[in-house]
Order: sequence, then C-alpha cells, then structure tokens
Amino acid sequence: MSTSSPAFDPTTAPGCPAGRGAVRLSGTSYQQTPTELYRSLRSEHGAVAPVLLDADIPAWLVLGYAELSYVTEHDELFARDSRRWNQWENIPADWPLLPYVGYQPSVLFTEGDEHRRRAGVITEALETVDQFELARDCRHIADQLISAFAGSGRTELMSQYVHALPMRAVVQLCGMPLSGDDTAQLVDDLRISLDAGEGEDPVAAYGRVGDRLRQLVQERRAAPGPDVASRLVTHPEGLTDEQIVQDLISVIAAAQQPTANWICNTLRLLLTDERFALNVSGGRLSVGEALNEVLWLDTPTQNFIGRWAVRDIQLGGRHIRAGDCLVLGIAAANTDPEIWPESYVGAENAAHLSFSNGEHRCPYPAPLLADVMARTAVETLLERLPDLMLAVEPDALRWRPSVWMRGLSELPVVFSPVTQ
Repeated sequence: MSTSSPAFDPTTAPGCPAGRGAVRLSGTSYQQTPTELYRSLRSEHGAVAPVLLDADIPAWLVLGYAELSYVTEHDELFARDSRRWNQWENIPADWPLLPYVGYQPSVLFTEGDEHRRRAGVITEALETVDQFELARDCRHIADQLISAFAGSGRTELMSQYVHALPMRAVVQLCGMPLSGDDTAQLVDDLRISLDAGEGEDPVAAYGRVGDRLRQLVQERRAAPGPDVASRLVTHPEGLTDEQIVQDLISVIAAAQQPTANWICNTLRLLLTDERFALNVSGGRLSVGEALNEVLWLDTPTQNFIGRWAVRDIQLGGRHIRAGDCLVLGIAAANTDPEIWPESYVGAENAAHLSFSNGEHRCPYPAPLLADVMARTAVETLLERLPDLMLAVEPDALRWRPSVWMRGLSELPVVFSPVTQ
C-alpha cells in the first residue's frame, strides 16, 4: 500500500464507480435514518449503488436481497482476499477502515480449501461450548451487572449492561480473566478498531489487540485450558500463532459488539413498541420475536466490507470491474421491498442475512451462541426489573455515528429500585 496524493480525484479516476453519482456513506442524516438513504439509492441506482467510503474511496453498495445473496454465494466471482483491490494505490496509510480491509492471515481473508480448513477449526472450537453452561454464565454475569445499579432506580444501559455482558462472556470463553486492566484495554481497543470515535486511532488500537492476543496464545501453548483459545492452539490442523491470533480477533470482534448491539436494539424495540408493551416482562415468546425482528429491521451490523470482484462482471445492471470493492449492505438487503412489498417483516421468518450467507457466513454455531447471550441478557434484565421504562422520549434516543454498526449511543432507563 502507498499513501494517496492529495490531488486524487475519485470522480475522474478511470473505472471507478464514483463518477456515476456516488453518495458518501457518512453524515448525521445517514447515521440516524439510513433507511431513507437506502430508499433514495434504490430509486436512483437500483440494487447496486456507487458510493464513496472514507477519503472518497469508491466502492459499490449492494442493496438488493437477491444480489447480496448472489454475491455471498459465489466466492469464485466475489472473493474475500482484499489484495485484489484496484484502489490500494489511493489508500492513505492511516485510513480508518484498514482494520477491516488490510490483508491479514485471518480466516476472514482466506478462500477455497484454506478457508474451509480454517473455518472448520473455528467451528470445532465453538462446538465444544456448552450452550446451557453459557446461558448459566451469562445469567450470572447479568445478575452481577444488574445488582450494581438495581438500587438506584435508574441507569444508562449501554455502558452499564449492554456492552459489558457479551464482553465478559466472550472474554471468559476465550480464556482471559474477566477483570483486569489488560482485559478492559482489549475490549476498548476492539471497539476503537471497529468503530472509532473522534480523535481515536483504529489502526493503533488494532495493533494493541493483536499484541494482547499474542500473549494469550503463548500462555495457552504453555498451559492449555478448557477454552476456545486453547482449542485453537491444540487443534491437530496446527495453525500458526499468527493465524490463531487473527482468528481470535475475528471471533471476539464478531461476538462482542454485534451481540451488544443486538441486545440494545431488542431492548429499544421492547421498550418503545406497543405490540410488546403488555407482555414484555418475562415474556419469552415476545422476547424471541423481538430478537428476530431486530435482525430484520435493525440488524447489529448494517454494512460489511466486503468482497472484491475476481473479474469484470454484471451485477444488478452494473458493470463491476475486476478488483472493485463491494460493500455488503446487510440492513438494506434485509428490508428490500422486493422481498417485503408491503413493508411487513414476519417475525417468525429467519431468512435474514444478518449472519451473512454462503461459505463466509458466521461459522456454526456462532449465531446460536450469540442468541444465548442476547436472549439471556434481555430476559434476565426484564425479570429482575419488570417495570423498566425509558427515561427519555423514544425520539430522543440517538444512534451511534457509524456506517457499519447499528446501535444506540445511550439507553437511559428508570425502574423501581430493588434492594438486594
């Protein structure tokens, strides 16, 4: 990679989609009401739209459900190895999306037999996780977190509960201590690398994440235990330390922040939608419906970067050139009017793309483990605090300023104080 020239103009670069009415994936209006942008893009461009990423780097946003399914089912046409990208010469060295797209020896960037081998190792490591034990552990974590604020009658759930629960659960699964400065730093660095705020350095944060997990891998080589990191280290496929580090980053990142946003968006739905108002407290059926509806309408990962075209190809009426980047518009595809013509999403339908699709979808049983964490978090909170209510009007809630993740900045609530 090389840094870009300040004179680089994406609208005139040959072969770039940016010269065809590209829209920047940024701005407050997009972050708060992305569905309006998707509607506008569909109206103007159809199922595949030209967009500009940070630093005005051009890409394609795949909006259609059928088109996104096609892309994710045809790895031979739309591959994961980002070294194919035809824009590397224009990418700044400090580009904030480098943690997403800079090639690493991770399962995320592997293809073909190597991807099946690496994904198989992760699957086998996750399959050994007992879901009943995970639910028990999550319940214990939830009770501890709730007890810390139950007597106050009010709290801000995002910082005090929603992000903390899956963080502690996944850290425990991977064999790290639940407390300690290095664990807290790891979680914060993961957040920064995936969704940096003003003044934060995602590239440096990603480097610190790698350093901490290299230490963990060395510890597990010396003394394996009953955890996911140890199972990766001792697997007969014999992955290298760096491969294990990168795959652990993938597992932890996929488990923590998306699951937290899933919990957040489900709680928001339960607390603001009158359909759930009458039986929200302890109602397992309503919680299950809300969890699934969120995956359709407010999916935790709204966009994912991405895939790279292996050769020139037509997609959604667009000419995609070899090496072009495609951003997977998961939220847009899940709400595609071609599959929901009456704007109705059946909560019982699980054909959403929130866990992606094809060989590069979330490896089994990761979605099941995420469901255990999210369901336990929501149900335990509602059981412990049955009169939980928003502390502000619903329209006062604000989404985090992210193109990639879909979650609230804050979720303030009030409830009757509970003495221990």
